[in-house]
Amino acid sequence: MLYPIFEYLDRVLDVPGTGVFRYISFRAGMAALLSLIITITFGKNIIDWIRSKQIGETVRDLGLEGQAEKKGTPTMGGLMIMAGIIIPTLLFANINNIYIILLLVTTVWLGVIGFLDDYIKVFRRNKEGLRGRFKIAGQIIIGIIVGATLYFHEGVVVREFTNPVSIEEGVVETPAYRDVKVAKTTIPFLKNNELNYENFLGFLGEGVTPILYILLVIFIITAVSNGANITDGIDGLAAGTSAIIGLAIAIFAYISGNAIFSQYLNIFFIPNSGELVIFCAAFVGACVGFLWYNAYPAQVFMGDTGSLMLGGVIAVLSLTLRKELLLPILCGIFVIENASVIIQVSYFKYTKKKYGEGRRIFLMSPLHHHYQKKNIHEAKIVTRFWIIGILLAIITLATLKLR
Repeated sequence: MLYPIFEYLDRVLDVPGTGVFRYISFRAGMAALLSLIITITFGKNIIDWIRSKQIGETVRDLGLEGQAEKKGTPTMGGLMIMAGIIIPTLLFANINNIYIILLLVTTVWLGVIGFLDDYIKVFRRNKEGLRGRFKIAGQIIIGIIVGATLYFHEGVVVREFTNPVSIEEGVVETPAYRDVKVAKTTIPFLKNNELNYENFLGFLGEGVTPILYILLVIFIITAVSNGANITDGIDGLAAGTSAIIGLAIAIFAYISGNAIFSQYLNIFFIPNSGELVIFCAAFVGACVGFLWYNAYPAQVFMGDTGSLMLGGVIAVLSLTLRKELLLPILCGIFVIENASVIIQVSYFKYTKKKYGEGRRIFLMSPLHHHYQKKNIHEAKIVTRFWIIGILLAIITLATLKLR
């Protein structure tokens, strides 16, 4: 909302100093700062309001140490994160940008689905929450919206540059470029690291490619969103991991939106994607600010209101930057947590069918509960998972230099 005002002040009225607002770095810094202020300064008020409404966590008895102490802790704290993301983005980003619009829609849509789930658990006293099919339906709908927009919208393009051509001695032509409407993505750890979905899937028919692409988008959003949801099991784990991932994506967004850096590092230059840095800054600021109250011992839980939204936003950010194939590495913590549940359930069913008695690989799933069962303090588990998350982010960013 402030962006068009300052653009008018700078370009039309030529007011001194207003041009600074056009710099992505300035607006990103302001978005991160405001996000921290919202979540930390007003976080206590929000927690008190949640507590006054008796919105407390209902804890199932899993036999974990310190579990009983968490009973009654305010939940739905994801509302703090949503406020910390949406308000700074609206103020400092260009809200006419198609990528910003997609991210705001995703944030609100998945936040509302998570809120409904928390509401049913807390106020209806139904531990199951929103039925799984309704959650999946909501994720499918946002997947269709995101996938169709990225595939068909005319503003979603990749800029391809030609090499500078010498016209005459001492004079070099400015590099020419063209904006191409193409469904390309990045393949990690390969020299020629571009994958064109249209070429890859083209043999199935021209009309089939967009359908398969949208199905892929639905799968990615659903998988990452549910992965973040499963990871949100102990104090600070989901919020801290999401902040690390968000910071790495912010670096990708900055480079993808800069013609010089993107050419030098041999990655896609995506026009107008630099605005995503502002969103990422607000995202990271909101997660870090939420950690102020969510770190052990937690004063508030994000609930599904936060966890479903965080995972979905990470997925859409990666898709807009054409880095979705990097997600298994970048979101390795989510993948491991998801995999531990799938492996545990599958092995239990298999052994029960074969031996008449279900057996387990882990003491408990998701994986963080396995380590709790081994009497490792949850603060230590979270710290170690963060360290792994940082290493995975570094590995992901290392792909920037693979030419």
